[in-house]
Amino acid sequence: MVGPEYSGPAFLTDAPVVLSAEQIHKSFGEEDILRGVSMQVREGELVSIIGPSGCGKSTFLRCLNFLEIPDQGSVTVKDVHITRAGGAWSRADEHAAHKLRTRVGMVFQSFNLFPHLNVLDNVLLAPRVVKGERSATMRDEAMALLEKVGLAQVAMRYPVSLSGGQQQRAAIARALAMRPEIMLYDEPTSALDPIVAEEVLGVMRTLDNEGMTQIVVTHDMRFAQVASDTVVYMDGGLVVEAGPPEELCVNPVDDRTRRFLRTVL
Repeated sequence: MVGPEYSGPAFLTDAPVVLSAEQIHKSFGEEDILRGVSMQVREGELVSIIGPSGCGKSTFLRCLNFLEIPDQGSVTVKDVHITRAGGAWSRADEHAAHKLRTRVGMVFQSFNLFPHLNVLDNVLLAPRVVKGERSATMRDEAMALLEKVGLAQVAMRYPVSLSGGQQQRAAIARALAMRPEIMLYDEPTSALDPIVAEEVLGVMRTLDNEGMTQIVVTHDMRFAQVASDTVVYMDGGLVVEAGPPEELCVNPVDDRTRRFLRTVL
């Protein structure tokens, strides 16, 4: 999955690569946040990215769907390929990024639901606005997604009346409404207490069982160990090592990974 030494979990080695990032660089001012991050993710894989705060995990995730525009590097999702080598961000680049984002769902730490819309309308909004869908079955499909995440009974309520876990599950349903091939999560449970966080993690496990490709930036080491096919450790804007959780979390190769795991486990 990262580098020649690890090509993904054994049971997925025949699965196609659905996301490839090559040598992603990103700086803010004079500070280098990403210094050449490369990663390949196979169809159906659940990847957890761990590492200390400020190491570039969230920035890398946002570069995968060009919410942050990399300074250099390339991202390929299925048939969409975008390469950056400096220079201005062009209209053609934005068109390609828009096409890529229709294939990649994103769930944020802060939920980002629209407070003036009820839960159902939050889920319906993106297909209507981004894809221009107006089918008669859209409402039924949205309700089916809310049923999947355990929220059908609160479909007509507004976000302010929901718990944090319910809001995050609504955000997942909203992302799924775009029928993405890949789901990205940026610290999806960090603002939640452990019991409520388990509701969200349960939805992600269900999606994994259904074959959804998922990439999760997380500090929840229990989830990374139990639910992931692959754990990636980042530090200092680089991928230090990657592997199956039963290896990386138990017998890491790099001293930096060992120090981090001693701190958090």
